[in-house]
Amino acid sequence: MSSPIRSPLRSRPVLAVTALLGAAAMVGTVPVAHAQTPDRIQADPATVQIEVGQSAPLTFTALDADGNPIDVAIRVTGPRGAVQVEEGAIRGLEVGTHTVTATEVLAAGEDREPLSVGVPVEVRWPAVERVATEALTPGTLFEGSTQRHRARAYHADGTERPAPDARWQSHTPEVVEVDRFGNVTAVATGHAEVEVTVEGVSTRWEGQVRPLPELRLSLEGGDDVVRTGDVQHFRLVARTPDGVAIDEEALAELPVRWSLRHDLPDDLAAPPAPGQIRDGRVVADIPGDFTVVATVGGLNAQRTFRAEPRDVVRNLEVLGQGRQDHVRTTDFWVFEGNDGRDYVITGAKMSDGQAFVFDVTDPANMVKTDSIRVDARSINDVKVSPDGRFATLTREGASDRVNGLVILDLSEPAHPRIASEVTEGLTGGVHNAYPLDDYVFALSGGRRYVILDVRDIENPTLVSEVEHEDCGIHDVWYHDGVAYSAQWGCGVIAYDVGNGAWGGSRENPVFINSYIVPGEAATHAVFPYYQEATGRFYLFIGDEIMNRRGLAWQGVPGNYQIPYDPETGQGGTILSTRGYIQVIDFTDPAEPEMVARYEVPEYGTHNIWVEDDVLYQAYYEGGLRVVDVSGELMGNLYTQGREIAVYRSADPIGYVPNSPMVWSAMPYKGMIFFTDTNSGIWAVQLEGEGRPVME
Repeated sequence: MSSPIRSPLRSRPVLAVTALLGAAAMVGTVPVAHAQTPDRIQADPATVQIEVGQSAPLTFTALDADGNPIDVAIRVTGPRGAVQVEEGAIRGLEVGTHTVTATEVLAAGEDREPLSVGVPVEVRWPAVERVATEALTPGTLFEGSTQRHRARAYHADGTERPAPDARWQSHTPEVVEVDRFGNVTAVATGHAEVEVTVEGVSTRWEGQVRPLPELRLSLEGGDDVVRTGDVQHFRLVARTPDGVAIDEEALAELPVRWSLRHDLPDDLAAPPAPGQIRDGRVVADIPGDFTVVATVGGLNAQRTFRAEPRDVVRNLEVLGQGRQDHVRTTDFWVFEGNDGRDYVITGAKMSDGQAFVFDVTDPANMVKTDSIRVDARSINDVKVSPDGRFATLTREGASDRVNGLVILDLSEPAHPRIASEVTEGLTGGVHNAYPLDDYVFALSGGRRYVILDVRDIENPTLVSEVEHEDCGIHDVWYHDGVAYSAQWGCGVIAYDVGNGAWGGSRENPVFINSYIVPGEAATHAVFPYYQEATGRFYLFIGDEIMNRRGLAWQGVPGNYQIPYDPETGQGGTILSTRGYIQVIDFTDPAEPEMVARYEVPEYGTHNIWVEDDVLYQAYYEGGLRVVDVSGELMGNLYTQGREIAVYRSADPIGYVPNSPMVWSAMPYKGMIFFTDTNSGIWAVQLEGEGRPVME
């Protein structure tokens, strides 16, 4: 079922964005020596109650012993994703009771415990104003059949309440029965009436139960033998007693319920969900015999097929490593320079603003040829233009807070030089960028992206920008004139920036559509991919959740990677992440549909690359994952035997030793290059010829 389509969000001027420190929001000034020692920090108000999406005033003041305000730097923090700290206000993002904490920032040399105060913030849902019902099982309600319905509840502003607590009641129990989940079962013919109530607001569904016609059902389509992960398509055919097939219009009236049965082989223990079925589309996750059943009232048809192991696993050989054990390596790009040699440029954290250049022509002997220093705390993203003319470095944490984008001239690829630094429209930190030959898409302050004309890399010019109200942004990727941006809680958003089918251009981007993915508002990365074999256009969308809150193994408290300090016994711990890849069928941008996912338990995803029907997934602590994504996709690719190879890059001499943390991966000239934040650049290669393809 498709997610509700978002309408275009209003454009607006750029707003100041609260800075982030780790997983908490931070406000305040640079600490200076206190002329007076504060006695307490006062919160106004002492408690806050707000609705989701709304803001309420919240201020903190340092007071002396006499109750007079004094000038002291204060840091305000709250749980990321639950509240947003704003200047003089707090915004509710997640229902529940949360604590916002204000802490005094001590000046250098002050040896005492800082003052702090906590404010309980209760975030509530708005009142339900309207309730509607939706039939999840299409067709007419016939005697003896069951239709499943869903209650949908809406607030006054038109937003929808997720998972409303609905109460169902049949007002015609002699005709229909209804359970607590909205399953309406017809027990006799006649007029039917069902009421659903959410928080005192009700609506009624009315319908007519008709006698079930005398029919014979059968299933057509599908193959007798397939591989796990291959999607089967079955079609229900209904015939009258004399053998005449009913037409499509009459067939659409039948409320069909699909089910899947797995016959367990003697030597295999099946997982709870050995396969999935949706409207006649079926995929087997494990080997065995499967029976598809279509039921209409007391009638049914069934078809059995066999799923054999996909058998795509290949050995993986490590070719070489460019170890970086003194910095945290971030993004990278591998490319062929104009001198015919192969190079990698990497970004880094904890590197005093340095990016690094490696000659990787011989992957077994990677040689660092140069470094580029810029004013930044982190260089998170590195990319090279398709023509190899220039590279982009994104800056965050500059000393002057201007940040911006750095463009490198690659005329001498072993020794790039800074051609220009773009700061116009790019203050607040640039986390990601995407270069074309003549243009660059660059994020600004986590709120928008700008389009730059870089035909003259010495003098880039601002062409246009795209921004959405209340939508953070983390990534942007370009394909065939369309820019796809990963925008946290707003999901993925597509804009025509030169395709022209929707009237857009670089100078005038035009909204196409958006899709909100399920989960924790953590849409972090997007990779568009056209699959030639099926003609489908998929968006691979990744979560980034830097915690394991609520799970049995919650990870290491603090969740920051720093080297182990033998004097203090601190550091040297692994990060704890979770999240997965969602696959959206975007073939028809007007009707996007989530069809599949790749979910590895215990780990979280980072950057994505798909090429020649293979997914090269950076899966943080889960390492490099190479996955067969050939053919139509459906269900959880992880459980279907689609994994080709996995490599967890543990290095005993790493920044954090023996701690895999894969950031990005990229196939190149028959090899796979990837970066690990704790150990640098790696080159590996799949053994054997060919690749998995759809049969």
